[in-house]
Amino acid sequence: MGRAITLIRSSSLSDVAEYAYASTAPAEARLVFLAGACPLNEDGSTAAVGDYAGQAAKAVENMRVALAAAGASLEDVISTRVLVASSRQKDLVTAWEVVRDAFGDHDVPSTLMGVTVLGYDDQLVEIEGVAAVIDS
Repeated sequence: MGRAITLIRSSSLSDVAEYAYASTAPAEARLVFLAGACPLNEDGSTAAVGDYAGQAAKAVENMRVALAAAGASLEDVISTRVLVASSRQKDLVTAWEVVRDAFGDHDVPSTLMGVTVLGYDDQLVEIEGVAAVIDS
């Protein structure tokens, strides 16, 4: 399976951002739209209660599982939205650093948002994503 993603950077925009500003996939790519990856254990309980970094790590782990079921991996992700239930920038950055590190050099365009509440009891983090793959 070939990689379909092209990450786009612009020298006209700040290099402070820890992600590409845009990305593309060719017309022949199959898009994979992911529901928000939540920090849920297999039994449905919320993992790492009270821990932004721990919940971000569990959400990334669950995202990997969903991607694999669709024949994709983190390297196929074309964009993400990271939702953090907090009004404190520090908490958003804590979650973001875990997500950023999981993606490594594949620094896809991402939006980091503080939200009031998420759907599960004790949930602090959720990660949405879109992937693109070229099936061989």
